[in-house]
Amino acid sequence: MNQSLSRNFTFGQLVWYALPSIIMMVFMSLYTIVDGFFVARFVSTDALSAINIVYPVINLILGVSIMLATGGSAVVARLMGEGRHQEARENFSLIVVVGVIAGVVISAVGMLFTDPIIRLLGGSGDLLPLCRSYLQILLLFAPAYILQMLFQAFTMTAGKPALGMISTILAGVVNGILDYLLIVPLGMGIAGAALATAAGYLVPAAIGIIFFIRNKEGLHFTKPKFRGQVLRQSCLNGSSEMVTNLSTSVVTFLFNILMLHYLGSDGVASITIVLYTQFLMTAVHLGFSLGVAPVISYNYGCANHTRLQNTFRSCMLFTLISSVLVFAVSLAFPSPIVSIFSAPGSRVYDITLHGFVLFSINYLFSGVNIFSSAFFTALSNGKISAIISFLRTFVFLVAGMLLLPTLLGVDGIWLSVPLAELLTIFVSVLYLRGQRKNYHYTREPHNKQKVQPN
Repeated sequence: MNQSLSRNFTFGQLVWYALPSIIMMVFMSLYTIVDGFFVARFVSTDALSAINIVYPVINLILGVSIMLATGGSAVVARLMGEGRHQEARENFSLIVVVGVIAGVVISAVGMLFTDPIIRLLGGSGDLLPLCRSYLQILLLFAPAYILQMLFQAFTMTAGKPALGMISTILAGVVNGILDYLLIVPLGMGIAGAALATAAGYLVPAAIGIIFFIRNKEGLHFTKPKFRGQVLRQSCLNGSSEMVTNLSTSVVTFLFNILMLHYLGSDGVASITIVLYTQFLMTAVHLGFSLGVAPVISYNYGCANHTRLQNTFRSCMLFTLISSVLVFAVSLAFPSPIVSIFSAPGSRVYDITLHGFVLFSINYLFSGVNIFSSAFFTALSNGKISAIISFLRTFVFLVAGMLLLPTLLGVDGIWLSVPLAELLTIFVSVLYLRGQRKNYHYTREPHNKQKVQPN
């Protein structure tokens, strides 16, 4: 059913296979950055702050979609590796249906309680109508957003990584063009940015629907069979990604509160800019992890330990090299990156430039943590994956945000993320070393028997 996943990948071939996923994630980050650019330069910094205030709600939608996408694709790829092709198709179809239903529910609840949600997140006064305009439009398109993420993951599982890349590039182009048209000539402000983003969601969703209807020889839509165990396993496998996004929602809220306390609305705009750049800097590792996950799951499912070991070794090599490169780029070009969003010499620019340099330290460690969590998801061990993600994106980060500002002031806010990534890397390495014998992703010649995950 999927000959591309059954190959013995060399390092170069594995990177090439994951490249469309990397490009896909980079473009997703870029069109988020394009939104920020047009809003910051042609609307107002208050509008940029409003986007960050409601971002926890968008993160909730993203969390649900990534949980189903990564967890479900791991289940489906493993079934394909075991030769259970029809069951894989039925489970894939079930996961897509559940994703659409989840999107409709989130959309309905969010539209009913928009203003209370915004006030809970700290939006009030002049920011309230800006938050409302942006959030309500995106809530209407929540099902399309979930489909976008599902299809991007499952095109990898279907052995068509280039399709996900092409659909994401098209989405980015549509989003960028509409950002300009709706915000600059038409003057629609933050509502125009939301409509442009929503249009970007629709492109991959439509392409994915067409592909999985017509792809009769491989993974495609079929009549789904409800299997509660499959949904539970998918959610458990993808729980780390859900935890990451729910944690990010809480952390974004805390960032906003702290910045408002120390620096006012300019501080919120500054942290928004830095978080935008984080999307881009981590997109390489997120895309690579997403791209190689089906290969890991497939080889685990068919118990091909040799290929699993080769894949793991190549993944770690790529992750370490790319981490150093991303860190070097962030240190080499802080001013050009920050000036995309804020005019040099402005207060927002000065705050952001200083914080960006401190914040960038985290890129030395984040790649290993991102891959480690995704690796255990691909092995269907959602428990370990969730532990790594929860510690990285919540426990260590919140602890740093509460402690460091009392010692270092605003610098402590910027350094809380590097501290969290540094502490998490010890946990990631501990699990990677401790689980070697269970999954055989390093050579253990004395123990050939495959052991199922706990």
